[in-house]
Amino acid sequence: MDSRFKIAHKEAWIGVGLVIVNFALWYGFAYGLGSGDPTQYTYVFGFPAWFFYSCIVTTIVMIVLIWLVMKLFFTEVPLDGEDEQ
Repeated sequence: MDSRFKIAHKEAWIGVGLVIVNFALWYGFAYGLGSGDPTQYTYVFGFPAWFFYSCIVTTIVMIVLIWLVMKLFFTEVPLDGEDEQ
């Protein structure tokens, strides 16, 4: 088996994990903070807190997290075939 497939498989599972983390953060903030009475909402920079944390903060956190994961766990893989020696 080509070693590139093993690396791609590992990196694909990391990607799935990142998607699950993103959804959990978004869902937790959106429905955790936004499920109350709209007259009782708190606001951050003019946005309802549930929107600010679920959409704005989560996006920034995910951008930083993806950058870190790419720097620490992803490897450069040549797309052409491996040289057989």
